[in-house]
Amino acid sequence: MSTQNQTPQSIVREKVSLAIICLNEAQGIERCIRSVPFADDIVVIDSGSTDGTQDIARSLGARVFVEQWRGFRDQKRRATELCAHDWVISLDGDEALSPEAAAEIERLLVDPELNQFDGYEFPRLTWNLGRWIRHGGWYPDRQLRLYHRSRANWEGGKHVHERVSAARVKRLRDPLLHWPFPDLAEQVQTNNRYSTLGAQELLRKGQKFSLLRLCLKPWSKFIESYFIKRGFLDGLAGFVIAVGAAYSIFLKYAKLWELERLKKQPPSDT
Repeated sequence: MSTQNQTPQSIVREKVSLAIICLNEAQGIERCIRSVPFADDIVVIDSGSTDGTQDIARSLGARVFVEQWRGFRDQKRRATELCAHDWVISLDGDEALSPEAAAEIERLLVDPELNQFDGYEFPRLTWNLGRWIRHGGWYPDRQLRLYHRSRANWEGGKHVHERVSAARVKRLRDPLLHWPFPDLAEQVQTNNRYSTLGAQELLRKGQKFSLLRLCLKPWSKFIESYFIKRGFLDGLAGFVIAVGAAYSIFLKYAKLWELERLKKQPPSDT
């Protein structure tokens, strides 16, 4: 049948679930949910928010589940399991689809070629230190966030570097937006937290502490972020980000050294 003869009622739109994991995201959860106005189902897994996040999500039609934190990978797997539909859009509470990306997905959902791919990948654009960061390795920061749950799966480390794995992936043009840090203090705290997780992951994998890595890795990270990936084009924000990235690497290897020392210490007498 010619598409010219199709009526709007004859076009079948694939149903889609929105899956969100969050903790104390009262500032961003409404923006996140409203950025996907075509979602047929909204699942929010909350890890115990105390700022009203759960009430805001429920008021916007979400099914809210309050569950213990499992780590990023396993929490996102659980959110996917709870979805009502096979096609899933996965967002964090501090993310949102750009209007252009939302329109792009809506067109996909009525496209018969949708199921030729198992997942769709977005460039992610981050707001930090008063501007959109487009260099230093922060963009395009591609994220696979629209996927068919029977043909894709969350993999990677339990606490860091989680990602969706799928065989047939298509890149989309328009960005997913990200607001990870309300201020620089929060960014420093996050770097500290992730460096701890990174050190624990290295220890779990059996990597040994190296003084050479402790000395050289931070410098190489700064050079990569600021010069090779042109962080300098983001102005002073790019410099602050590059220094922070280098310091986070320093902390990761310093904490690995500390973990190894603690592991070797005999238990204290009680």
